[in-house]
Amino acid sequence: MNLQNPYKSVVLTGDRPTGPLHLGHYIGSLKNRLDLQNSPQSHDMYIMVADTQALTDHFEHPTLVRQYTLELVKDYLAIGIDPEKTTLFIQSQVPELCELTAYFMNLVTVSRLERNPTVKAEIQQKGMQESLPAGFLCYPVSQAADITAFGRLESGTILVPVGEDQLPMIEITNEIVRRFNRLYGPCLQEAKGVLSPTARLMGIDGQHKAGKSLNNAIYLKDSKEVLREKVFQMYTDPGHIHVQDPGKVDGNMIFHYLDAFAPDQEQVRAFKAHYEKGGLGDVVLKKYLFSVLETLLGPIWEKRQTVRDQDAMEVLMHGSKQARQRVQEKMSHVRAAMQLDY
Repeated sequence: MNLQNPYKSVVLTGDRPTGPLHLGHYIGSLKNRLDLQNSPQSHDMYIMVADTQALTDHFEHPTLVRQYTLELVKDYLAIGIDPEKTTLFIQSQVPELCELTAYFMNLVTVSRLERNPTVKAEIQQKGMQESLPAGFLCYPVSQAADITAFGRLESGTILVPVGEDQLPMIEITNEIVRRFNRLYGPCLQEAKGVLSPTARLMGIDGQHKAGKSLNNAIYLKDSKEVLREKVFQMYTDPGHIHVQDPGKVDGNMIFHYLDAFAPDQEQVRAFKAHYEKGGLGDVVLKKYLFSVLETLLGPIWEKRQTVRDQDAMEVLMHGSKQARQRVQEKMSHVRAAMQLDY
């Protein structure tokens, strides 16, 4: 990757290493990353393993964060992220990101962070209301630093492939950028979220968004047997008791997943019409969905088996050096703008 080309679009995204990636990640962000990486248009593309942010709610289990870091990179490489085209790096290995986070802390209020709907939902889900770590509340500020540290004035907007639930983070990032530029002069670039056509993927339970903590997701590394088991556990229409009964498509997770992943949408529309009329059983649909997902995940399973821990770590160490070089260049301009270039 040519780090010195100022005319490339900048793409920055990443994940917290808090567990394995699942189909919700794939359809919500990972597929967009692959499309951007392999686009004919040239990009400076960075994917960050946000281990420092993972410690905001896993500070008592640093060994798990380290383990998940390697597993995360194995997932990246298995789906087709190419280290020759995309720089993969570890957040903690670029300490300048913490420095920029500290500067940004002065540009946003606690009340603004508390209004962030994504953070509010996670606090509720994790039961942190009475014991909220300051780091967790402030991790959107850290994300703002991660994004803006890679921008160039010549590059314009920074592209950030995200799921819909992360758009409030982009909003806070741009608020901080605008305030910084008003106070210290034009130095930082705003971010633009790149959304997937599928806004969010529901879990197999049909009650909540697919998530690691809810045990309702299909993981990219799930075996063929586990995939089959999860597909056949999927929530459908409880009123569709007999094959001949008319069934409901809305809220039926089989159709939700077919809409997201089936390549033949004409076939999916035919299934929907047949199901609503009656005469189509859930088992037939689940077998079809299983074949669709097996076709998608099969090459990922095969590739993942070839990636060793050592391979993942070597990719991360090389990428972290490249990323730090880029950020150090940016920080020299930030310090100068803030009169901190002693």
